[in-house]
Amino acid sequence: MKRYLLSLFTLVLPIITFAQESTSEKFDRIFKEYTGWFVDGIFYEIPFSDDYHIPWVLIVLIGGALFFTFYFKFINFTGFKTALLVVKGKYEDIEKHGADTLYGDVTHNEEHNIIETLRDDSVHGEVSHFQALTAALSATVGLGNIAGVAVALSIGGPGATFWMIVAGLLGMASKFAECTLGVKYRDVGEDGTVYGGPMYYLTKGFAEKGMKPLGKVLAVVFAIFVVGGSFGGGNMFQANQAAAQFTKLFDLQSDNAGMYFGFIMAALVAVVIIGGIKRIASVTEKVVPFMAGIYVLASLIILGANWHLIDDAFGLIYEGAFSGLGIAGGLVGVMIQGIRRGAFSNEAGVGSAAIAHSAVRTKYPASEGIVALLEPFVDTVVICTMTALVIVITNFDGAFMEYGVPIKEGVELTATAFDTVIPHFSIILTIAVILFAFSTMVSWSYYGMQGWVFLFGKGKKSDLMYKILFLFFVIVGSSISLGAVIDFSDAMIFAMVVPNIIGVVVLSPIIKRELTKYMRAITVKEDALEEGAEDLTKHM
Repeated sequence: MKRYLLSLFTLVLPIITFAQESTSEKFDRIFKEYTGWFVDGIFYEIPFSDDYHIPWVLIVLIGGALFFTFYFKFINFTGFKTALLVVKGKYEDIEKHGADTLYGDVTHNEEHNIIETLRDDSVHGEVSHFQALTAALSATVGLGNIAGVAVALSIGGPGATFWMIVAGLLGMASKFAECTLGVKYRDVGEDGTVYGGPMYYLTKGFAEKGMKPLGKVLAVVFAIFVVGGSFGGGNMFQANQAAAQFTKLFDLQSDNAGMYFGFIMAALVAVVIIGGIKRIASVTEKVVPFMAGIYVLASLIILGANWHLIDDAFGLIYEGAFSGLGIAGGLVGVMIQGIRRGAFSNEAGVGSAAIAHSAVRTKYPASEGIVALLEPFVDTVVICTMTALVIVITNFDGAFMEYGVPIKEGVELTATAFDTVIPHFSIILTIAVILFAFSTMVSWSYYGMQGWVFLFGKGKKSDLMYKILFLFFVIVGSSISLGAVIDFSDAMIFAMVVPNIIGVVVLSPIIKRELTKYMRAITVKEDALEEGAEDLTKHM
């Protein structure tokens, strides 16, 4: 089966090459003819009335997020402080060796499938909590925060911001659930390489519940979608937008400018992805905080210069969230735009982040689930909200945007908003876009690789073929007009929601047990410290 699938991908490659050699319009038209049915199916809107139509996949996504929020007793809020402490490394000692091993009697709380040793911790994972968080953030913090917010505001008005925030807060529970399972059911190779994600918890978790055939089907479906999503939304779209901004900034008129940019970008991506998750994590832990810091700093400068307008902006956001005046679809239209863009940005419920988080070094799966809930907060609640406030405040006079009139070039609109206060910031924004695109590509290459390995098996030849294909699509994405290609790519990413949400809901009782186990471990350590024990974290 795996050889058959691998051969199929090999046969498809010449077709793609031929399409790339033709005109962009022909590629777009042919691609749409063959994939339009899939896109229409994923984003099919259920009519609740003549005016209100809601995409069914959005209902699944938000329904799952609400379920996780209530089932785990609002972990998105109650676990926030703990998440910050875990990222700081406060509980690194018990995560490496177990709370009872270090601070109490040895009991059965340590997982039987993880080797217990104080000298060799390689079996516990490949990266730290912070590295796993930044690797996952690098795939979510990006063009969605810059361009996606502008698009949402153009369609849904300022009120869409409120619903983006709601999507981010609810998504925190989804991220916690899926990333806990990612660590719980990961595979660890003999060399310490970690293989994890929905493919593995759908297979192993469902097998434990006597539903092995269903789990296998869902896992294969998810793996196919994640590979397709990695080539499209996680690669070609990113490369295309970065190339477009670069060629525009330097006014490059050559028809081949995008292709040349693609070759350079592909070379840089190759250097990183060939090193695997460790190198990806080491790069993203530096790039993500740096570029996010620059973007947030610029946003704060603009908000600081217009501090007297912030309350008016929030007033407009709140009013628009519940009135929907002047927006197509009214209140529901505003709600859909905000939630959809929020979900697109933070990918909570999609299952992709569980792949990156599964590589963390820890004995307690729930520890990484708690860390993961910070992701939608940073991505959507903080960065997307800042972008929205900047646009709303700088557009009070309606100089560059008319709400309710859809736009396509979201990055340009955001650049215009920043330029009104910080002249020529569009240059820095272009650099940020390229860095965002780069970090998203390297992280999605890891996601796609995990799906590829699940489908075709582990091996150097299989790995190399995926990486060559991925780098090829970097060049393709930089060279052509995407059109229907990105519609299909987005559909594949959203299609990942279906098998993932089904699996996480079914396996929720297991997640709750893991959460209880980790919170008990924290209590064991804290009780020991109160009784005078030495905090062993400093010796790690």
